Amino acid sequence: MSQSYAIRLITILLVSCAACATMAQQEADDPQAQELVEQADRIRFPGESFQVDVSVSNRTEGQAGESWKYRVLSKGNDNTVVMVVEPAAERGQIILMKGRDLWVFLPSVSQPVRLSMAQRLTGQVANGDLARANFAGDYTARRLRVDAIDGARYQVLELTAKDRGVTYHRVLYWLAEASHAPYKAEFYALSGRLLKTGRYEKYQKLLGRARPTRLVFTDALRPGEESVLDYAEMKLRDLPDKLFTKEYLKKLE
Repeated sequence: MSQSYAIRLITILLVSCAACATMAQQEADDPQAQELVEQADRIRFPGESFQVDVSVSNRTEGQAGESWKYRVLSKGNDNTVVMVVEPAAERGQIILMKGRDLWVFLPSVSQPVRLSMAQRLTGQVANGDLARANFAGDYTARRLRVDAIDGARYQVLELTAKDRGVTYHRVLYWLAEASHAPYKAEFYALSGRLLKTGRYEKYQKLLGRARPTRLVFTDALRPGEESVLDYAEMKLRDLPDKLFTKEYLKKLE
């Protein structure tokens, strides 16, 4: 093989590899799917700073278990404070999210303790389920198909985690084709195992638009175990940046 022929062959291979990489990237990028996820995020919660109360009820085989109530203060996609309201014995516990970093403040401990988004908070609810709801920022979306369910059509999206710091490695997300409102989601671990299913229910008009006020998590391995999250008293609230700092946690009420 002559040197000039070998150079031409290598050049052709390099160009082909570059073209394949470009095609793969184009296949991976799905701007329309990403836009759908952003719209669904804005349906679940407002883009402005807001406050909402979340009641969590755990059930096993239909029997009521422990229940909790939290107050969530959120500013943008990367700043959240979650305060325990009930039970009274746990009041004073506060979770702070900055970006994808998470800490919990306990009255009996002088310094905040680092947490992970995926760590279980109560029942089927992970820390990230309350503290972070930014699917568009945490996942890369692509459209899989359209499903017909009970006479309605839903876009089915696959969300893949951008890094390991998010709550779930992979999410399948069903959005109403007409309104882009969330219908349900399946949450998967890094191993590929289905962890749980979430259903978005009880849409009501809050802050100018219809939003789901109930989220029901069902354990994938133990279908009889559920956690029901009910959202109430959602309102816009001016929240200063200093509120979302570890130094300010002790001052919150």
